[in-house]
Amino acid sequence: MSVVSCENLSKAYNNFSAVKNLSFDLGENKITGLIGRNGAGKTTLLKLIAGFLRPTSGAVKVFSQNPFDNITVSSNIIFIDDNMNFPVSLTLSEILDSAGMFYKNWDDKFARKLISYFSLDLSQSHFGLSKGMKSTFNVIIGIATRCPLTLFDEPTTGMDSAVRKDFYRALLKDYVEHPRTFILSSHLLNEIDDILEDVLLIKDGTKALHLPVLDLKEYAIGLRGSQDVLKDFSSKDIIHEESFGSDSSYIVVKNQFSQTKLEQLKASGVSMTSVASDDLCNYLTAKTKGGIDDVFNRE
Repeated sequence: MSVVSCENLSKAYNNFSAVKNLSFDLGENKITGLIGRNGAGKTTLLKLIAGFLRPTSGAVKVFSQNPFDNITVSSNIIFIDDNMNFPVSLTLSEILDSAGMFYKNWDDKFARKLISYFSLDLSQSHFGLSKGMKSTFNVIIGIATRCPLTLFDEPTTGMDSAVRKDFYRALLKDYVEHPRTFILSSHLLNEIDDILEDVLLIKDGTKALHLPVLDLKEYAIGLRGSQDVLKDFSSKDIIHEESFGSDSSYIVVKNQFSQTKLEQLKASGVSMTSVASDDLCNYLTAKTKGGIDDVFNRE
């Protein structure tokens, strides 16, 4: 069953298109990473899924329903980002009490154990917390609600490295015990690829890739060798390229070689390396195939 289904989904603000003709389906009980550079359209897409925005064109369905202004969908979904606001008059403890009245799967004991672990003061107001502490409290709310669909939009803003690692581990352990659907937005895939099952990569509001993480790790291969040998690869096959000196090049291409071709490349002095998932996503979303090096190209 598809928890989220988008068909030719687009969202424009005046003359700017933040999301462009996106089509994909997300199944239940999976952790999907929504990956893209800043400004790629991740937040807009999540707000469309959450029902905060109405599409300009196309359709989005959540639990087979239109999420916009839909109380049934709202009660089964939570959207967590660093702009969450709570009433200034409420303490953190009172916010937890309020969450328990709205979310049917709320685990108050679990939430308060996390609050204690992360050394948050329940008598404080949300407004008075530091940026990192706000993010920590927000993700506790996101995990403890145990909504069938949980959306995290760059949830670790302001957190230090140790807290980020604890958050990811807590999310994964609770997901194993209470399976549900997560969409985790980030531009730092290397921090979260160990907990993801699928990756949805977007570039300039369009879908670049949507595939399992294990397939992403095998998607491309790095080749290093003489320019004369590597020039046989056409421009359309190259994902990324770098030059070293006058005769050495490194290129990243889609991994679709036969064993015979691989042996031929090795015999020609070409070395082969795996491509880190984070690097691959950066290459696929770069403006040019040479990345920042193209700025220094004098041609």
